[in-house]
Amino acid sequence: MALYNQTVDFLSESWANQRTQLPLLAVTGASFTLGLLLRSIFRGDVHKQTILISPRSTTGSTLSEEENRKLPVPDDVLPGARDVASPYGSIRVYEWGREDGPKVLLVHGITTPCIALGGVAHALVDRGCRVMLFDLFGRGYSDCPSDLPQDERLFATQIMLALTSSPISWTGAGSGKFCLVGYSLGGGIAAAFASFFPKLLSSLVLLAPSGLVRDSQISFQSRLLYERGLMPESLLSYLVGRRLRAGPLVSPKKNKNEKLNAADALTEELPSQSAAEIQVLSREYPHIDVPSAVAWQVNSHSGFVHAFMSSMRHGPILGQRQWGTWARLGEYLSAQNSTVSDEKTEKGLPSDKVHILCGNTDAIIIKDELVSDATAVLGGNAVFKFYEAGHEFPSTRYDEVATYIAKLL
Repeated sequence: MALYNQTVDFLSESWANQRTQLPLLAVTGASFTLGLLLRSIFRGDVHKQTILISPRSTTGSTLSEEENRKLPVPDDVLPGARDVASPYGSIRVYEWGREDGPKVLLVHGITTPCIALGGVAHALVDRGCRVMLFDLFGRGYSDCPSDLPQDERLFATQIMLALTSSPISWTGAGSGKFCLVGYSLGGGIAAAFASFFPKLLSSLVLLAPSGLVRDSQISFQSRLLYERGLMPESLLSYLVGRRLRAGPLVSPKKNKNEKLNAADALTEELPSQSAAEIQVLSREYPHIDVPSAVAWQVNSHSGFVHAFMSSMRHGPILGQRQWGTWARLGEYLSAQNSTVSDEKTEKGLPSDKVHILCGNTDAIIIKDELVSDATAVLGGNAVFKFYEAGHEFPSTRYDEVATYIAKLL
């Protein structure tokens, strides 16, 4: 996705005040040379921590209740908070709602912590559901395992760890199964999980999902700069982190043919200022908004930059890598539909369709490409719903999204 161009933007901005502009390849070459010269300075790769600790280590025990309430993401920002110990580090999980209600697990995107889906979660609880959210590794209050790639294997494991930490059953006989909802990167994660474990699910809802992003959207220069070995990993992390901490650029794509860049990715999960002012993601802390939460995460989480880069490299984002995963899900649904008359067949995904919701003006997940590719790879086993909004619609149109999901349950 767009974040492949992270370092390109940083380097371009660094040279913006020069009287002459060097060609991009010259800038890349200069960066590579600089990386070699500074290799002795940036030696973080040699003795890197295995687990990068989340901000929970500095909030839970050292901040007063008043100080916690003033945080952009308070420790108890959503109901039912718990920290789940695991070999991969601690995982922050939130779970609340009727214990006997339909179960919904929500998985957030690459840039935001799970509070971005707080509005959807509250609205689903209002409709009688039991909801669970968790911060992906390296986001929010979840630690980050720095020695493992952030790919569909790690994310599937994290989902299982979150589910098994519940005081009630989310899987197995008598659980009623659960609806899996994924947003952006979380949509790619959800599709991959469903392709392996369809019988655990009652339905699958993907909100502006990654996983089928066409390679043609990613610039050649971005691919070079995000390849391992081009420059020292610690230097690249420093540059990416510095660019992230500078905050989002407001320069959306002007047309569909324009390549994805860092400005798009940094802004697309963030609502407009007017939308941010009216959204209520946390009812305990109604002042919480996505832009502030992301800024806090960038500056406070020691593992965020690593998680961000690793997800871009290994996560379920590009269609070239994920087509087979989606095709496996489509084949399962087609086979299930062909045996629907057999009452002895245990059905997974009883709705028989993948429900895909998207914004008409999304600059990251292009509507026409998504419909074409998802329909083809899923064998027609998909239904679509569109909103007059961009990539950020789950955090601004949450009541409408919750209404759609509730009708499936």
